Amino acid sequence: MSITSFEALPLAAPLQRALRENEYTVPSPIQAQAIPSLIEGRDLLGCAQTGTGKTAAFVLPTLQRLSESARRVKSRNMRCLVLTPTRELAVQVAESFQKYGKHIRFSLATVYGGVGQGPQVRALARGLDVLVATPGRLLDLKEQGHLELGEVEVFVLDEADRMLDMGFINDMRKIVREIPSRRQTLFFSATISAEITRLAATMLSEPVSVNITPSTTTAEKIEHSICFLRKADKAATLLNLVREQREAEGEGLTLVFSKTKHGASRLARNLDRDGILADAIHGNKSQAARQKALEKFRTGRTRVLVATDVAARGIDVKNIALVINYDLPNEAESYVHRIGRTARAGAEGRALSFCGEEEFGCLRDIEKLIRQEISVHEGHTHHAGDIADAYSRSKQSQASGRGGRSSGGSSRGHGPRNSGGRRSGGRGNSRRGTAQSRGRN
Repeated sequence: MSITSFEALPLAAPLQRALRENEYTVPSPIQAQAIPSLIEGRDLLGCAQTGTGKTAAFVLPTLQRLSESARRVKSRNMRCLVLTPTRELAVQVAESFQKYGKHIRFSLATVYGGVGQGPQVRALARGLDVLVATPGRLLDLKEQGHLELGEVEVFVLDEADRMLDMGFINDMRKIVREIPSRRQTLFFSATISAEITRLAATMLSEPVSVNITPSTTTAEKIEHSICFLRKADKAATLLNLVREQREAEGEGLTLVFSKTKHGASRLARNLDRDGILADAIHGNKSQAARQKALEKFRTGRTRVLVATDVAARGIDVKNIALVINYDLPNEAESYVHRIGRTARAGAEGRALSFCGEEEFGCLRDIEKLIRQEISVHEGHTHHAGDIADAYSRSKQSQASGRGGRSSGGSSRGHGPRNSGGRRSGGRGNSRRGTAQSRGRN
């Protein structure tokens, strides 16, 4: 049976009340497919990006379980353990529990590094219904004797692929060995690689599988294009684009991606100096500073946030109108994650990526992954036609050398036929290189 409303889901009255208060009426695909099975106690293997509603897909049935069977746990234990790769995502997941569980009595705490452990230790001492944690601090506190994992009923592993990318594989295995084998396990990943499949097999028992978003498609409502330019012109182009965006969108926010921590801080300082309210988040910032910067960005007090990939993972801010890739990512899949920060919850969005001659390889890898050529945006003051032509020649040369398609490939039905690498004239006139959605919003 197709679920078309939250009212059709077997959720307790307090949860339905919270959903109505937040004006949530229609579940997203992952919520409609996952929640009924999770309420029944099934394990789940979910392939879904952030922005698809996956957090609510595990928060709501977990709260349902807590509301149905109130049980006190021993000191330093918890009933539900949610493991996230980053501190920012841990905070956001905890906020979702608070939002949906507003009318249910339950205890909740977050555990992550970068802050003093005193308040975390005190929260654990009382015993908890829900603990949201990052792997490193969780194991640190366990080794110190401040927490136990022997009473976990529900184990949620969120963004497993990012866990692997960040080197948490051994930490995850240690944690899984400590929690009871009789449990409900919810395993979420944005991508399902062979390594992810092997890891999931060691944790799940006869799971329901829900595949919402392939990692190789870009969101349907994102207009994304490439700005060819020289490295020396990047800073000036960024400033111009941010100013244009502010004039055109007014309330829209801009998220900028930098390859390095120092680069992110430098870009934010330069924008601030030029009259644009900007801040940066990256691994060298304290947790308090990162949370403050993110909250200012979310509420619009800061118009531009400059981030590195790891720091930005888990950012779920609704009003991001423009994503700018100041540096192209080394890993092509990061491009999909980055531009997915805009066009959230059905809104439209725009993404612009800077590319110089030294980044041709990165761009080819991205186009190969998403199986479409990204349109060229000429409507900026530092457009370098010679670099655009050089990139086109490099693809033609590679294609002739293989006797086949260029590494970017054709759109293969995943985008408009006229989007393939053609240059558009005039500001705002770049042709859309959008891909058809395969369930990602």
